[in-house]
Amino acid sequence: MASFARVGLRRAQGAWRRSTSTYIKNIEAEEHYAVGLTNTWRNISLFGAIPLCIFTAYNGWQKEQEHHHHIQEHGKPEFHAYSHLRIRTKPFPWGDGNHSLFHNSGANALPEGYEE
Repeated sequence: MASFARVGLRRAQGAWRRSTSTYIKNIEAEEHYAVGLTNTWRNISLFGAIPLCIFTAYNGWQKEQEHHHHIQEHGKPEFHAYSHLRIRTKPFPWGDGNHSLFHNSGANALPEGYEE
């Protein structure tokens, strides 16, 4: 009976050693994969996302300059007092109550029209 116990114990120890070495190999493989994935995302960020952000900012700036020159040449668009725009159900809690918080007198119209 004791010999069966020793054989069973040795088999269990051998299985544990095999599973431990397999576990360590799996960890090494995962670390290798993680390093490769980290390098991939770093390259995507450096050579993809950053140039795309710079291009987008430049494109937006260029379009804004075109719009600014168009407004200077042709003036402001004509004011139309549409009933569904610029509705004031109650006054704003600042100033005279008619101007929004970020009101720009050069670009934003009031319900009566543009400010001069």
